Amino acid sequence: MLSSIQIKDFAIIDHIELDLSSGMTALTGETGAGKSIMVDALMFVTGSRSGTEIIRHGCDKAEVTATFTTPRNPLIDEWFKSQELDQDAECILRRLMGKDGRSRAWVNGQAMPVQALRHLGELLVDVHGQMEYQSLMKRSAQRELLDQHGQHAALLEKVSSSWQQLKTLRQQKADTERSAQDRNERLNLLRYQLTELEALAPQENELTELTAERQRHTHSGKLAQGVRQLAEILREADAHNAENVLSRAVTVARQLGTIDTRINSTIQLLDEALIACREAANSVQHYESELDADPARQEWVEQRLAALEAAARKHRVTVEELPLIQQRCRDEVTRLESLEFTLEQLNTQIEAANKHFVTACKALSKARHAVATTLSERVTSLMQTLGMPGGQFVIQLTQLSDEDANEHGADDIEFLVSANPGQPPKALAKVASGGELSRISLSIQVAAVESIPCSTLVFDEVDAGVGGSVAEMVGRQLRTLGERAQVLCVTHLPQVASQAHAHVRVAKLTDGKHTRTMLETLSQNARIEEIARMLGGSEITQVALQHAEEMLSDKTPSKTKRQKSLR
Repeated sequence: MLSSIQIKDFAIIDHIELDLSSGMTALTGETGAGKSIMVDALMFVTGSRSGTEIIRHGCDKAEVTATFTTPRNPLIDEWFKSQELDQDAECILRRLMGKDGRSRAWVNGQAMPVQALRHLGELLVDVHGQMEYQSLMKRSAQRELLDQHGQHAALLEKVSSSWQQLKTLRQQKADTERSAQDRNERLNLLRYQLTELEALAPQENELTELTAERQRHTHSGKLAQGVRQLAEILREADAHNAENVLSRAVTVARQLGTIDTRINSTIQLLDEALIACREAANSVQHYESELDADPARQEWVEQRLAALEAAARKHRVTVEELPLIQQRCRDEVTRLESLEFTLEQLNTQIEAANKHFVTACKALSKARHAVATTLSERVTSLMQTLGMPGGQFVIQLTQLSDEDANEHGADDIEFLVSANPGQPPKALAKVASGGELSRISLSIQVAAVESIPCSTLVFDEVDAGVGGSVAEMVGRQLRTLGERAQVLCVTHLPQVASQAHAHVRVAKLTDGKHTRTMLETLSQNARIEEIARMLGGSEITQVALQHAEEMLSDKTPSKTKRQKSLR
């Protein structure tokens, strides 16, 4: 139950604090005073989408805080558990909207994503607007209302998950069948390409290695001349080759080292240089012995490179990608060769998945039929009390074909209504009278919310389009609903407001420069004046006051009524 709400700098509201009680509370006031803004603020703090337009002009942010008393509710308990929050007797929601468009939210002082706040808000508050019947025109909304009333979440989850599995398998089969249509032609092409590639046998890094070898063959004469020159410089020239020179240097250095040990480091460097020189000379000699101009090898290298480049052009890839193309061809050949077996497997899996889906749909349909019967009877009964004697409400369920069944089940659900006796029920969308639509919509809402676990129900001018005795019947239905849940009702009708357990007046005040909204919880005498205003307009007459007192005396014994009873 919503026990209090604080609103600051929201729309035309500067600062408001309101304490609320159980039962039915009526919110009344002149048009434009801010009654529906109260509903907007409650929706904002419970996670609805909002923008910077809600911030009061000249202010930096809008802020709403709502305190709920939370009875034990498995869904609410699960939400707190999922958020790793301790659940107290009170639940405090707080939300800010800054001028930069950033929204921040807290639950019991803990920062909370707006999406998580919205989920909690849906468990705490259920809002019904004056144009609710417009959404009820949609078949999808009718289906959702029926499933919500029947609490079919678990059954819907089974249907949805089995449908998704069946849909995935059917898509896989369609893809496989498309592949099978040109399987033989494709398989022959792939086998031919694979034979060519396997004969070519491209290797990783082969292009780099062959390119380097071709470079050596092309410059073989220059390489032979240079290597011969290196061999002579390092070892094979006269006494002045590098190896001999370094050897003499080592000998002299060692003689000097016997005189002064500080030259030992130089000796070590010369030793290392001599060793490196000898290794280089040996390497050059080995390289020269292997350096042999082979025209046949050179021709093979050129042919190999040409073959690799031709294959790469054919497959429209680089030479380096040829091994990958070869593996892909091999994999696709394997897949196509096993295609018939795959189709058999998929058909078996689809048959099993379809049985599971059909079973889930049947269970959901059975539950829907049971709920449709009871809800139809309940709404029909409520219509009789709302000025539609002889009216009938029917929820029609038609089984869909196997092709049309989907993630929502195998039922086509439609709300049918007969507003007058003797007329066959017709689709709700075809009911012409706006007043009738409003009353039928209210009947459906009242009947449906009886299964909703929310303890706070908000009705925002759902009585639009009705009046007179029907308006009083609407008020009685809302009051009856208020006996089991907290009901907040924004209304312009005195017949509805007079039925409330508590009454809040919303007024707009202005000094010519600034406008603000004020809330006042009315006493019994103040309620009489407010009901009289709603009855008589701007001028409150004695007759209107007397009528208002009589309307309220049916709910709360007044002094006048007690005096009459004593007589």
